[in-house]
Amino acid sequence: CRSSIILNRLASQASLNLNVPPPWSGCFWDRTHCVTTDSKFQCATADCGSGQITCNGGGAIPPASLIEFTLGPNNGKDFYDISLVDGFNLPLSVTPHGRLLGCNTTSCAADVNTVCPLELQVKGLGGGVIACKRACLAFKQPQYCCTGAYNSPVTCQPTKYSKIFKSQCPQAYSYAYDDKTSTFTCTGGANYLVTFCP
Repeated sequence: CRSSIILNRLASQASLNLNVPPPWSGCFWDRTHCVTTDSKFQCATADCGSGQITCNGGGAIPPASLIEFTLGPNNGKDFYDISLVDGFNLPLSVTPHGRLLGCNTTSCAADVNTVCPLELQVKGLGGGVIACKRACLAFKQPQYCCTGAYNSPVTCQPTKYSKIFKSQCPQAYSYAYDDKTSTFTCTGGANYLVTFCP
């Protein structure tokens, strides 16, 4: 990224190694446009509400681009994806490394903020678009949230808004039931390179 990101306060072009023993499930995201006011740390996008740099188990508050992992035990099958179901704040990618069987990179390299509809835009202090909300957050309607009568793959279909996310990032989840083109697997105990702003 052009600026620092918060995942352990990484500077632009910096890296960090994390060892996560399987089995494990969780996600990674990055918070942006962060400030400390009155000893409280807050970010304009993907904040976790802890008031600190560490999230202490809290999840990202949408809008947030997410990388989700489920790591299998004993060099078993891993599942990974990029999700824009909770909106978009940064481009990202996942690249498997190691002894690989059927492992592919997944990426959302586009800046969705540049095509975000006005009604989904989150603007920063300078007036520029810093994130793109999901339609569920903006309108709170079941057809956008895949809830109520829309809580199945048959009734919850892509909307004009989720199609914008999908057109920019075809490999990423754009709505809750977008599994067919968005879930990736890898077998054999791979390592993964997670890149923010690829």
